[in-house]
Amino acid sequence: MSGYRDALLFVLLSAIWGTSFMAIKVGLDYLPPVLFAAFRYDIAAVVMLGYAAVAVDYWTPRTKADYLTVLVEGVLIIALYNAFLFVGELGVSSGVAAILIGMSPILTTGFSRAFLPSERLSVVGVAGLLLGFVGVGLVVFPRDGMLAVSDLVSPGFVLLAAASVALGSVLVQRLDGDISSEGMVAWSTAFGAVLLHVISFARPAESLAAADLATEAVVALGYLAVVASAIGYVVYFDLLERLGAIEINLVSYAAPVFAAISGWLVLDETLDVLSALGFFVIFVGFALLKRRALGDELRTLQRRYRSDAPEQR
Repeated sequence: MSGYRDALLFVLLSAIWGTSFMAIKVGLDYLPPVLFAAFRYDIAAVVMLGYAAVAVDYWTPRTKADYLTVLVEGVLIIALYNAFLFVGELGVSSGVAAILIGMSPILTTGFSRAFLPSERLSVVGVAGLLLGFVGVGLVVFPRDGMLAVSDLVSPGFVLLAAASVALGSVLVQRLDGDISSEGMVAWSTAFGAVLLHVISFARPAESLAAADLATEAVVALGYLAVVASAIGYVVYFDLLERLGAIEINLVSYAAPVFAAISGWLVLDETLDVLSALGFFVIFVGFALLKRRALGDELRTLQRRYRSDAPEQR
């Protein structure tokens, strides 16, 4: 039963975070990017702190590991990830942004090699890591064949977002704090919101005067704050604790499907063949990196299916 629960939560998280790329794109027409992200987590922090206070007993940090976990999550998984992503999405489509975030599992493996002693990269693993970057090249390569530095700025910010969440996932796993996932999410969200306001204030191009709270912006902000953040991060950290840093980041390979479909339906975006090919190459790179873990998971699923199947009479 636990396996089915994890699978359902995985699909839910993929749909929530996939459609959030489209919601970000909608809101960016009305709000400065980092300020938009800060507003998102202002609302999310209030909702999530209230929920954590009611739902669990251990919802405030108590140990050094708890405080460090909140610090890492607030800085890397909330503040830097969203600042880089929102700025990056100014110049790329929802689907392309989601595909580039698909590098996070590959980057997670690289960071795991540095911070988790049990992780090792074989020759095949190195090949998988290189394939991931080849896939990124296919996604960001200009379609007119002329590569300029300006073409790499927006995709570069999205890749920095992927690196931030990958590093944060590995460090959280290493810290192993005891605080509940609800408390972790709530306090890291509040801390991340403060940091996002600091970053926004430091950006000369951003100000409250530039914010337009049109209906579309409010709907996008509400969806991102309540669904993608309050619900999404609770599910994420729950699965992170149960599955580990590398496995949970597989959501990055399901989210682009929902991002591309929602971007097409709402924003009339399209995803070209080269971007789709790049996404496939990135996934193949990850499959090579984690071939043994994926094989183990496949065998586990097969055993569960056989044990749950009705007896033949």
